[in-house]
Amino acid sequence: MRSLLLFLLLVSFATQAQKADTTLIPKIKDEGFNRSQVMSILGMLTDVHGPRLTNSPGYKKAAEYAKSTLESWGLQNVHFDYWGEEFGRGWQLKKFSLSATSPVYFPVIAYPKAWSPGVKGTIATDAVYLDIKNESDIEKYKGKLKGKIVMFSLPTPVKPGFEPDARRLDEKDLLELANSGASEAFTGRRFQAPTEPQRLAWLKWDLCMKEGAVAVIEASPNFRLEDGTVMAAAATVPYPPETPFEGRLSSRSANAPKILPQVVVAAEHYNRMVRQIQQGLPVKLELTLETEFYPAEQGFNVIAEIPGTDLKDEVVMIGAHLDSWHSGTGTTDNACGSAVMMEAMRIIKSLGVSPRRTIRIGLWGGEEQGLLGSRSYVKRVYGERLDRSFPYDSIRLTPAAEKFSVYFNMDNGSGKYRGVYMQGNENARPVFREWIKSFEKLGASTLTLRNTGGTDHLSFDALGLPGFQFIQDPIEYGTRTHHTSMDLYDKAVEADMKHNAVMTAAFAWLAANADQKFPRK
Repeated sequence: MRSLLLFLLLVSFATQAQKADTTLIPKIKDEGFNRSQVMSILGMLTDVHGPRLTNSPGYKKAAEYAKSTLESWGLQNVHFDYWGEEFGRGWQLKKFSLSATSPVYFPVIAYPKAWSPGVKGTIATDAVYLDIKNESDIEKYKGKLKGKIVMFSLPTPVKPGFEPDARRLDEKDLLELANSGASEAFTGRRFQAPTEPQRLAWLKWDLCMKEGAVAVIEASPNFRLEDGTVMAAAATVPYPPETPFEGRLSSRSANAPKILPQVVVAAEHYNRMVRQIQQGLPVKLELTLETEFYPAEQGFNVIAEIPGTDLKDEVVMIGAHLDSWHSGTGTTDNACGSAVMMEAMRIIKSLGVSPRRTIRIGLWGGEEQGLLGSRSYVKRVYGERLDRSFPYDSIRLTPAAEKFSVYFNMDNGSGKYRGVYMQGNENARPVFREWIKSFEKLGASTLTLRNTGGTDHLSFDALGLPGFQFIQDPIEYGTRTHHTSMDLYDKAVEADMKHNAVMTAAFAWLAANADQKFPRK
């Protein structure tokens, strides 16, 4: 009987998909491909208002720009959606330089960590490399760090890059996606006993603070990065490894403890200084680091909508995170997504038609700190999980959740949409298969049951609400721009951005005008 009911449901959804009214799609394509504003929007979010660290002046200016622009297009209910809970302090880099002055001068490629404190004036001092491989090595550095800049990490291996940074998905990649099943569910963070490297890292931090170091520099991690690219995230607040996560404060916290100024150095520049020191040559550094903190306050999202008609109480959502890290301008992560979603709303609004369901855009803050903006929105509007462990089946939904149809997200760089990750929702296949026909000749035709994680559609999916991320060509997102100093405007691919905005607008329009809400798992 259960199999029969499932079959009947799939037949119903397939019938619904066959009724999809695609008559507006050519007009959406014409507007989006021939009169696009997506790169202009992207330029404002990056060249003018980037980077956009959550609650920083850059984020707030970008949010003001997005709000005023959406209003100018005639969208309704445009507002800042405050989370109702404190995010922490704002932070901005005011001035920075790092140079080696001896044994030979060179300007060091580097970037401070977010929420790092600054230093007074310009400091000229020796660099001390902590060549610590076990606890017994700690003793030899006592009494030698006061007033010094400490080179904290081991060298980062660097080798020539024989593989190209940028690539597109080929037929083999797409076939593998199409044939794959749903990914296994995440079962929550499990407690792990502290490891020896974690213990040693804490002892090194403790040594630097107690001995009076003036700043700490680290090598940029080289998961995939060479050629001077720097990956910098939030400043470290050191804790003994046995301290529970819920008992730790982040560097953005209003009552965060005092920490040392922290700078990330491009791998080979860091390695060069290590080699000089190992050859017995004293390394002297000159550091200028001026930062500014702002009072702790709530985080906020930007929300706007195109009101529906006969089904206006039902909602289709599109969205992307507006915030970024701070070393680049936050282009591929994720001004590209925000610009595409804004452009999709502009395209729909420009056609002078009204959808049956309300189409709403969410530009989220705090994604880089844990999907904070979208999680808060979903919890306040649609409900929450009441359990903390797998199988995550205790869910409280609000009446608004019953009126919710579907959410579409973009957050994997500027690469072209090639299909949809269905998040294990087999019921979505016949609907997507019908909708995507209009884009098959443009290279988008792949549907995969596979889950994809790490971004804001998960806030919806966690409640069983349909939330999806598009399959995108990787371009150089994972090899060069993700969270790095090279996350800049020139890395965006204009043709792909136009394609993505058009396809987002089409999917939002089709979902808003379907006879039924989008099928759930």
